[in-house]
Amino acid sequence: MAQILTTAVLLVLSNVFMTMAWYGHLQDLRHKPWFVAALISWGIALFEYLIQVPANRLGHQVLNVGQLKIMQEVISLAVFVPFAWLYLKEKPSWDYLWAACCLLGAAFFVFRSRLSGH
Repeated sequence: MAQILTTAVLLVLSNVFMTMAWYGHLQDLRHKPWFVAALISWGIALFEYLIQVPANRLGHQVLNVGQLKIMQEVISLAVFVPFAWLYLKEKPSWDYLWAACCLLGAAFFVFRSRLSGH
């Protein structure tokens, strides 16, 4: 269980960098040429990968790839929504809630064998 928690924490940190690399330039660099934003985003994404690769390697010791992917997607949405709301000043809609429900359903199905002990 400790490896799963460590994996989740690392994936949260990775997703903070990923979200900033993918979307931060929309706020901070909107008046710069796209290639400047791309270069800065690549620099930020390097830190994402420096955390994400070890997270997936650690997680894959106790989880299958499908479980890792669904965990990543749930974490991604959990990081993205507050970022979009607080940093980009976009108002969350009900669609975020419905998307979260779908991802939680996906998480249930991909992890249910672990939940039932089989």
